[in-house]
Amino acid sequence: MLSNHQLAPFFSLPDLGGSTHSLADYRGQITILNFWSAECPWSARRDAELIPMLDKWGQLVTVLPIASNANESNELISQAAQDRGLPMILLDRDQSVADLYEAKTTPHFFVIDPNGILRYQGAFDDITFRQRTATCHFLVDAVGALLAERLPDPPSTLPYGCTIVRYLP
Repeated sequence: MLSNHQLAPFFSLPDLGGSTHSLADYRGQITILNFWSAECPWSARRDAELIPMLDKWGQLVTVLPIASNANESNELISQAAQDRGLPMILLDRDQSVADLYEAKTTPHFFVIDPNGILRYQGAFDDITFRQRTATCHFLVDAVGALLAERLPDPPSTLPYGCTIVRYLP
């Protein structure tokens, strides 16, 4: 598992339009990496909760949804992004960034502070297959802590959702 309090691993990925986005482009902001899926219902639920938070956070926070599932076509990803109101999706076709961050599920969140340091990784909240009502909102709390110039507590939780689909060579 990646260590919190370390420089977040660098990457560059294309979006659906072919433009390349580098993690370094977002230095100076709180950046949320969201390993994302067009088909996973857990990912869709988190998008519905995360989008309104972006309006609240404004320009201080950027979310980078990263599509790493090998079985999802660009057309499927584009349609899901449009349906959910997501302006951009980054494509991780070979799962290299998912591997770099050791992402296991969709969703799996990583919060990076304005200096590029990984400060939180894990779940959106504490809802699981057995617990249907959230009692902790890990991601929102982590971002709130960073906005208040504090460290997130806890710094990591176990992610849950759908397993990232990989094709073996």
